[in-house]
Amino acid sequence: MTTVKSIYTLAQTGLIDEQRLPALEPVAARYAVALTETVMGLMDRQDPFDPIARQFVPSEEELVVTAEEMADPIGDNSHSPAPGIVHRHRDRVLFKLVHSCPVYCRFCFRREMVGPQSENALLPETYDNALAYIREHGEIWEVILTGGDPFVLSPRRLAKVGKDLGAIGHVKLLRWHTRVPVVDPAAVSDEFIAALHVPGAATVVAVHVNHPRELGVEARAAIAKLVDAGIPVVSQTVLLRGINDDISTMEALMRAFLECRIKPYYLHHTDLAPGTSHFRVSIDEGLTLMRVLRARLSGMAIPTYVLDIPGGFAKVPLESREAEKTPTGWRLRDHEGHWHAYPPVVEE
Repeated sequence: MTTVKSIYTLAQTGLIDEQRLPALEPVAARYAVALTETVMGLMDRQDPFDPIARQFVPSEEELVVTAEEMADPIGDNSHSPAPGIVHRHRDRVLFKLVHSCPVYCRFCFRREMVGPQSENALLPETYDNALAYIREHGEIWEVILTGGDPFVLSPRRLAKVGKDLGAIGHVKLLRWHTRVPVVDPAAVSDEFIAALHVPGAATVVAVHVNHPRELGVEARAAIAKLVDAGIPVVSQTVLLRGINDDISTMEALMRAFLECRIKPYYLHHTDLAPGTSHFRVSIDEGLTLMRVLRARLSGMAIPTYVLDIPGGFAKVPLESREAEKTPTGWRLRDHEGHWHAYPPVVEE
């Protein structure tokens, strides 16, 4: 699989006008760039607002950082008791196996933490310490494998991770978060799928898809291989301005998920990551979209519209009593019953 990791190569392929290169150099210096051959093949090069290109091709708008944006918008660091581990909820942890991805989304909430500067997986000692933490906390029932994208690891490494976690008696569910079946579908080989089966624990794959065109023939085949092998697949989608914030696109995406035997799971309100304001829609717009979606689709096709409360206070379902509109914005109630202003108040 060919991967482009340079704005200069993107210019050579015609995805960036060469005249823009000087303005994009500071963007590429700050945030990682990577596009697979599959992703580039999905783009309409005649459309300056192509929804696939907007997700992966760098833009000068990424240098605009607003006051409320933050390097760690969902508060991973404040809930990290050991390197590689985020323990925000009692019964589950995030296990960040890698800090690299096959592609880099321009709206990524971990964009300050991932990239070529952290290409390798966790060091052996760090990995062992993370496993020890999980082993010592009997309340942990689910481990969410993330990063970066853990599916950049080889089948051998994936199998080892699964075996190590499956050997912990109280761990019963492994959830892998990934874009690989869509952006590098050829990687989903028989050996790859076999590595995901873990005796003693169930496996679920959460695949990140934002536009129906991402689910091309090859991606659908890769997802079908996972499902046919008995691995449930759920969706994660980010609500993005100019990409999927219209009802026709979102409806088509949710229908496509079910056609692929993917259960719509989360629709994420875009996080307050640096340089992402041009992607964000308002909560009001998101709620309107959800109301129309419910009128058009069956319940099976409806995702849960959520927002990660900035600062590490976890997700809140926005179509609920946990979200209330105020004269200055919104207030959101976390899982412990505490209210938080959104956007957060920025001290001068």
